[in-house]
Amino acid sequence: MRVPAEHHQIPPRAIGVETIGMTMRFGAFTALNDVSLKIEAGAFHVLLGENGAGKSTLVKCMMGFYRPTAGQMAVEGREVEVPDPRAAHDLGLGMVYQHFTLVPSLTAAENLVISRADVPARIDWKSERAALAAFMETMPFSVPLDVPVGRLAAGEKQKLELLKQLYLGRRFLILDEPTSVLTPAEADELLGMVRGLTTAGELTCLMISHKFREVTAFADAVSVLRRGEHVGGGKVADLSTAEMAAMMIGEKELVRPAARVAMNGAPVLTVTAAKAPDRSGLKTIAIDDLHVRAGEVVGIAGISGNGQMELMEILSGQRPLAAGDVQVCGTPFRATRGEMRALNVRTLPEEPLRNACAPKMSVAENIFFRDFDFAGGKGKFWLDRRRMAALAARLIGEYKVKTASPDTPIAALSGGNVQRAVLARELSGKVDLLLIANPCFGLDFSAVAEIRARIMAARNQGAAVLLISEDLDEILELSDRILVMSDGAIVFETPAAGADIGEIGKHMAGHH
Repeated sequence: MRVPAEHHQIPPRAIGVETIGMTMRFGAFTALNDVSLKIEAGAFHVLLGENGAGKSTLVKCMMGFYRPTAGQMAVEGREVEVPDPRAAHDLGLGMVYQHFTLVPSLTAAENLVISRADVPARIDWKSERAALAAFMETMPFSVPLDVPVGRLAAGEKQKLELLKQLYLGRRFLILDEPTSVLTPAEADELLGMVRGLTTAGELTCLMISHKFREVTAFADAVSVLRRGEHVGGGKVADLSTAEMAAMMIGEKELVRPAARVAMNGAPVLTVTAAKAPDRSGLKTIAIDDLHVRAGEVVGIAGISGNGQMELMEILSGQRPLAAGDVQVCGTPFRATRGEMRALNVRTLPEEPLRNACAPKMSVAENIFFRDFDFAGGKGKFWLDRRRMAALAARLIGEYKVKTASPDTPIAALSGGNVQRAVLARELSGKVDLLLIANPCFGLDFSAVAEIRARIMAARNQGAAVLLISEDLDEILELSDRILVMSDGAIVFETPAAGADIGEIGKHMAGHH
C-alpha cells in the first residue's frame, strides 16, 4: 500500500517478520522442511545456501507466490495469512528481483507512479511531481527521474527498483542476488544505502546472496539453508566465512585448486583487428589485439552486454568476422570441427545445456560427441557403442557426474552436473586452448570449487585459457592477467596479482 503524499515526511518504520515451521512440498519432493526464521525489525539479514537449498522457495512462500504446505508467518509478532503477493504488499513486504522489472521506455518518475495500485486513470502530473519531490527528499539517495529507464546504468536501475519498493510503502524488503549485474563500486553503493536504511530503523532487509564479501561487509545476521532445512546462522560478526561455507555444504570436503605453476609459454590464441556486428546489429565488436599464452588464464571482466558473449561466439565459430584475423598456434582459425580437433581447442560456453548439448540425447551420447566418428585417429561410419559406454563410465566417475544412468537424457541432470559432463568431454585428452564463458553461473558452492580446480589444473598442464566471466571474484581468483571489456572493446589490462578492484570496476562502468 502506498504511503500517501502528505505522510511522506513521517519517517517510516522497519517491520520484523518470522516464519514458523514453514514447509513446502511439491508432490513427493520436500523443498522446505520445518523452517523457522526470525528477521528482527531493522536487521540486514542474509539467507545463504547452495542451489536447491530452498532459499527461493522460502521467499516465494513469504511473498505469497506459493501457499506453504504447513507453517505460519508472523509480521510484527502477529500471525498473518499471505494468500498472494498483493496481500504481502499490503503487509509492507516487497521484493527486488535479480532481473529488472522496470519499463525501459518510460522515465523513472513514470515507472514509480504507474507501479501504484491506486494510480488514477488520468494522472495529475503536477501534484504527482510535487509528491515525488517530497518523497525523494526523505531518501538517502536519488536517481534521475526524467530520463527513460533504458538509458540508465545498471546501478541506477537497481537503485530505482529499491526506490520503487520504498515509494510503495514496503518496510520489509527481500533482495534476490541484487548485485549480479553491478560493478563492485555500484554494488557497494547500493548495499551501503540499504545498510543505512536498516541502521536508521526505516527498513528490514532479507537478502539472498552467495558473495561472502557482501555478507561480511554489510549484513548483521545470517541464516543458512541446506537441503530445505535451516541448519544454522547467527551474527555475522561471530562467524568466519569458512564456518558459513561449512554450514552451506555440510560434510562435503571442498576441492581446492592446485597451486599456480609458473609458466612462460608461447602465444596460442591471437586475435588481431577483429570486427563483427553485435547481437543488435547496431554496434561493432572491435578487438584490436588479444593474445593468450600457453599456461596462463586470461580473464575478461565486464558487465553483461558489453560484447563478451559476441567475442565467445566469434572464437567458437558462431559469429562470422567482418574483418580481422583469429589464429591458434600461428594457424588461421575458423572453429571448424576439424580445426578444433587438430589444434586441441575446447570450449565451455555459457548455458551448456542450450549451447553445448543435445538435451534429449543421453549423458553417454553427449560425452561421446567429440569422438563418435573417430577411432584410432581415423574417420569411421558406425557408432562404437562399447567404446562410448566405456568412455562415459570412466568420465562420469572421474568428474563425479550425478546421473541415474549413462542412458539418462542430459536435460534431466541438474545445472552443475550438466556442467561437469560437458567439462568431462572437453577436458579429456590433450587441451591446448580452452575457451570458457561464465562456467559457474547459477551453480552451487561445491560444484563451483570443483570446476575452478579443473580449470586451474588445465592451465598448470600448459593449456592457454580464456575465461569470460561476469563474476569478478572468479576472474580475480583464476586469472594471471585481467582484461576489461566495455562497449564492445578491450579497454583495460592489468596483471591479476595486486590488481586494483576499484580501477577494474571504473573501466567496467565505462569510465576510461
